[in-house]
Amino acid sequence: MTIPAPAPKFAVLRSWKTAPYLVGAGLAMMGDNIEHVITYLVLWNTFHSPILVGFQLVSHWLPYLLLSVYAGALAQRFDCRRIIQGAQILFMFVSLCWGILFLTGTLQLWQACVLLVLHGLAGCLWGPAEQMMLYDFAGREQLPSAVRINATFRSLGVLFGPVVGSVLLLTLGTTWGIFANIVFYLPLTLFLARTKFTGHSREGVYQTGRVSLWQSFRVLGTVRKDHVIMGMLILAALASVSIGAVLQTAMPVFGNELTPAGADGELVYGALLFALGIGGVVGGFFLEASGWIPPTVRTAVISSITFGAFAMLFAFTGSLVVALIALVLTGFSQITATSTGQAIVQLEAPAAERGRVLGAYSMFGPGMQTFSGVTIGALGTLVGIPITVVIGGAVLVAGALLTALYIRGSARRAEV
Repeated sequence: MTIPAPAPKFAVLRSWKTAPYLVGAGLAMMGDNIEHVITYLVLWNTFHSPILVGFQLVSHWLPYLLLSVYAGALAQRFDCRRIIQGAQILFMFVSLCWGILFLTGTLQLWQACVLLVLHGLAGCLWGPAEQMMLYDFAGREQLPSAVRINATFRSLGVLFGPVVGSVLLLTLGTTWGIFANIVFYLPLTLFLARTKFTGHSREGVYQTGRVSLWQSFRVLGTVRKDHVIMGMLILAALASVSIGAVLQTAMPVFGNELTPAGADGELVYGALLFALGIGGVVGGFFLEASGWIPPTVRTAVISSITFGAFAMLFAFTGSLVVALIALVLTGFSQITATSTGQAIVQLEAPAAERGRVLGAYSMFGPGMQTFSGVTIGALGTLVGIPITVVIGGAVLVAGALLTALYIRGSARRAEV
C-alpha cells in the first residue's frame, strides 16, 4: 500500500473547515458517555437487574455487529451530513425520552430496553458517515492525521464524559442532568448544517441503485480479496473479542485487588479508569506531534501486540504503580492500533466501496465487542477475571502475529 507523505502536524486542527467537526464529534461522544453515567445509575437503582446490565452492553454493540455494513452503504449513497444529523437527533430524542420518563416517574423495563436499543442504533448510524466526512474534509494526504485527531477527541469524550456526568448528577440530579445532556449533541448538528462537505465532495462517487441489507454485505466478498484490508479487519475483531470492553467492565475487580490497606478503594478505581483513558488521549496527541510512528501495516500489527502485552502485564501485577503504568501504555497502544487500522482501511478502500468497507470495519471492530461480555462472563466464572484478561491479551498477541504472517503470505502470492 502507498502511504501519503506526512502532513503538517495538527494541520486539521488549524483548519476552520475541519476543527469544528472534530470538536463537535468529541462533544457528542462526551454526551454519549454522560448518558451512560446517568441512565445506568437510574436503571440499577430502579430495577436492580443484572440481566439488564448485560442487556446494556449487548444493546450498545449489537447494532454495530448487525447493521454497520448497511449503515456504510447508506453513507455511500446519501449525504453524510444528513445521516450524522439524523444520528445526533436520535441521540437527543433518546435523552429527551429518558428525561420525561424520569420526570414523570413512569419508567418501565420495556421502555428502558427500547431506548437502549435506539441509542445503540444512533451510534451505529453515525460511525461510517463520520469516517466518510473525515476523508472529505482532509483528503488523502491529511487523512491519517484526521483519523488520529478524531480518535483522540473521541477518547477525550470517553475520558471526561463520566466526570461531566457525575458533575451533572451532583448539581442538577438525574432528571435535569439528562435534559442538559442534549446540549452536547447540538454543536456537531448545527455545524453540519453549515459545512459544504457531504462525504462525497472530493470524488463525487455515490452508490447507485437500491440499498438493501443483503446487498450491503456483499462487500465482504470484495474485501476478502484485499489482504491488507482483511488483515486490519482481523486485527480489529481480535482486539474487540479478546479484550474489547473487558478492562472497563472488570475494573472494579482490579480496583479491589490493587487497593492498598487503608486506602480509598473508590479513589483507586477512579485512578485506574483515568490511567486507561489518559493513555489513549496522550497517545493520540503524541502520535500527531512526533510523527515518529507512520500509519503502516507494521505499526498496526506491533501496536496490537503491545496492546495485548500491556493488558497482560496489568492483569498479572500486584503493584498499583505498575498497574497504572501498564494501563497508560495499554491505552496508548489501543489508540495507535485503532487509528492506524482505520486510516489504512480508508486509504485502501475503493472510492465506490469506501462507505461499505468502513461499515465492515465497524462491524469487525466495535461490533465484535458484543462478544466481550460473553468473554468476561464465561471465562471469568471459570478462571477468574484477572486470568481472563491474561488469556485475552495472549490471544491478541498470538492472533496479531498470525495476521502479520497472513498479510505477508498473501502479498507474496500476489507478486507471483
